[in-house]
Amino acid sequence: MAPRIFADRLDAGRRLGARVAAVLRSRSPAPGTGPTPLVLGLARGGVPVAREVADAIADASGACDLDVLVVRKIGAPGHEEFAMGALTADHLVVNDDIPRRLGVSAAEFDSAADRQRRILHDRERLYRGDRPRLDVRGRPVVLVDDGLATGSTMAVAIDSVREAGGAAVIVAVPTAPSDSIAPLRDRGVSEVVVLSTPEPFHAVGLSYEDFTQVDDAAVIAALDQSRE
Repeated sequence: MAPRIFADRLDAGRRLGARVAAVLRSRSPAPGTGPTPLVLGLARGGVPVAREVADAIADASGACDLDVLVVRKIGAPGHEEFAMGALTADHLVVNDDIPRRLGVSAAEFDSAADRQRRILHDRERLYRGDRPRLDVRGRPVVLVDDGLATGSTMAVAIDSVREAGGAAVIVAVPTAPSDSIAPLRDRGVSEVVVLSTPEPFHAVGLSYEDFTQVDDAAVIAALDQSRE
């Protein structure tokens, strides 16, 4: 079994943040010039990691915004763990022809998608309160999660941000299998930053000493945390 690399998500975020800050600095050598970078943490597990990444970028360049991106998988009827697709607030991706191969009708798919869309909107209201989503247009956007397995959730996040007008999209995760990275590059991202690619890769949590589930309160706290 591959050794555990990170103590917890905060440790992973600090180490990842140093790498991402260096990447952004190389793309814009003059600190403080150009649009303010935006870090989007994929809820829920990616948000504490993203908090540390955003802080590292702010320390290096003087400014960075943080927001949450809620992505919901659309599970097959009776087999919710089997993803037919995924969605964000304004984008939906269907996984190839999986609904057809599973015998899922268009009405059944739409019903499953609507159910996940309601959960998504409820989560966004819970996490943000009255605050609007931050605009991605013309800005470098860093998409952060606590790790990748298949990469399907990150794929819909990339498509959503690119369609919303993000100027450059950087994917940053502490750990991922190498075969999940190349398809993300093919989606038009500017850079993929990964600290560890264990072989063989069995699960994201195996790279962490502490991989305790992140609850809604932890997401809200990370988004609300003020810098000293």
